[in-house]
Amino acid sequence: MELLLSLTSHSPTARQDSAVMAGQGSPNAGYSSKNAVPVPVVTQTESRDKWSKKMDFLLSVIGFAVDLGNVWRFPYVCYQNGGGAFLIPYILMAIFGGVPLFYMELALGQFHRTGAISIWKHICPIFKGIGYSICIIALYVSFYYNTIIAWALFYFYSSFSTILPWTNCDNVWNTPDCTNYFGVDNVTWTNSSRSPAEEFYTRNVLEIHKSSGLKDVGGVRWQLMLCLFLIFTIVYFSLWKGVKTSGKVVWVTATFPYIVLFILLIRGATLPGAWRGVVFYLKPQWGKLLETSVWVDAAAQIFFSLGPGFGVLLALSSYNPFTNNCYRDAIVTSLVNCLTSFVSGFVIFTVLGYMAEIRKVEVEDVAKDKGPSLLFITYPEAIANMMGSTFFAIIFFVMMIMLGLDSTFGGLEAIITAVLDEYPEQLGHRRELFVLGLVIVCFLGSLSTLTNGGAYVVKLLEEFGVGSSIIAVGFLEAIAVSWFYGIKRFSNDIQSMLGKSPGLYWQVCWVAISPAFLAYIIVSSLLKGPPLTLFDYKYPDWSITVGYIIGLSSFIWIPVYMVYKLVWTPGSLKQRLAVCLRPERTIPELHTESLNMATVP
Repeated sequence: MELLLSLTSHSPTARQDSAVMAGQGSPNAGYSSKNAVPVPVVTQTESRDKWSKKMDFLLSVIGFAVDLGNVWRFPYVCYQNGGGAFLIPYILMAIFGGVPLFYMELALGQFHRTGAISIWKHICPIFKGIGYSICIIALYVSFYYNTIIAWALFYFYSSFSTILPWTNCDNVWNTPDCTNYFGVDNVTWTNSSRSPAEEFYTRNVLEIHKSSGLKDVGGVRWQLMLCLFLIFTIVYFSLWKGVKTSGKVVWVTATFPYIVLFILLIRGATLPGAWRGVVFYLKPQWGKLLETSVWVDAAAQIFFSLGPGFGVLLALSSYNPFTNNCYRDAIVTSLVNCLTSFVSGFVIFTVLGYMAEIRKVEVEDVAKDKGPSLLFITYPEAIANMMGSTFFAIIFFVMMIMLGLDSTFGGLEAIITAVLDEYPEQLGHRRELFVLGLVIVCFLGSLSTLTNGGAYVVKLLEEFGVGSSIIAVGFLEAIAVSWFYGIKRFSNDIQSMLGKSPGLYWQVCWVAISPAFLAYIIVSSLLKGPPLTLFDYKYPDWSITVGYIIGLSSFIWIPVYMVYKLVWTPGSLKQRLAVCLRPERTIPELHTESLNMATVP
């Protein structure tokens, strides 16, 4: 069977005329149909893949948005920036910046039903380089993010023992500096003292002591390579058949972490000293609200937490039915994400309060670790000294693995959907092979992060491979849609899907507030920050230069494609600009289920 559709115009009116045919309202006032001309019949041999259930989509979006950063970054950023007072800039940045961008990307993907590269043909062709930049950034993320999951898998395997290996100082990797203060009185803690959990992480998992820095990262750790191979095997068989398989996997990977968070929250609340951690976490420091850095951190936190600009929301929503209520989806998933971050803070800080009670120090002294160290040193150390430590260690690291896998599914699906939609004839029927090739590239690209000095590479990629590049991409995406494609046209697109146009609040956010929100983060991030360090290693100047090159290597495709498009488009400069700024194709993916089109043999 093949679908034969006779289209009557190649102007932007066509999509709205289609909506009229489906009984969805009048054509957009912003489109002109004066020059409508007949075009050839379009033949489509296969309809686009779709989610089996609405919950498959919702869980996939929640699974992508709720990741390891919700557990390790939000609690740290919150207490560092004024505790409970930080919630004010965080909520304001979410309302006026994060959620509108989140909603925009869901609506774009659902309406145009195509990936991050080919979608620009329908919005503003000269910005197509944004799609290529998104794919490269997603690759960089896969090079280091899956290594962090591999560390969690190593811990998971190590947890199957009666006494957890990071409980004491009696192991072959321990040094004379190893100091165990749990259950021991009169312990002297000096600047050179190291806890058993810290030495397990640095000397057994990473073996970072065998590397002197980025100039000498050492050999590949075969144990971590095996863990990463298992992670990518799971990723491949979750993505190879498309949303039909990944939509089933997320029923486990997106829901199980919430069960574990609830268990850990209850356990943490019953520990001695837990209240000290909660007070430290939420005690408002109102004076912090006058500091610019607090607002910058709030903006960056909500942006990276919700994840607009990564192309994932475009990809996932492109498999939705045309009339799906993406507005409600955006509100629900954003709320779930923000509440998860908030609750994770209680899970972390009840345990930090317990550790401060045991150490007989202030919570501030225990809470100095941030990032992966919080999850791989501080929290495991507390678990090791609880009743039922093996059980809590196992479920904690399973939770970490699943939180990471969800985000990996989303990031790689963004690349897969973008490339397959851009090259449907060459790759459309070879998804399994393409996904296999992509996973192999990601695995090979991750090898440098599996070395003795791999943690240094992870930090560098995390800081520069994503950072300012993805914020700049998000900024240009918001500008292209709101200013070049046009807020009126975009609002009419949403009206054709939902039956009503977005309100003035959303339109003002898309046109002015959200781009300003992103520009604010970009300018702040370009200001000279503190030197980049990890453990006791200070990154040399040349490595910072390499970092900027990595960041530029993804963003550079946007101006390169702009120049290419202008050069190869015929006509005068004015004609070229007109062509490059006007949507090329008006019906990217035919919404046949909403157009009441019949199939013929």
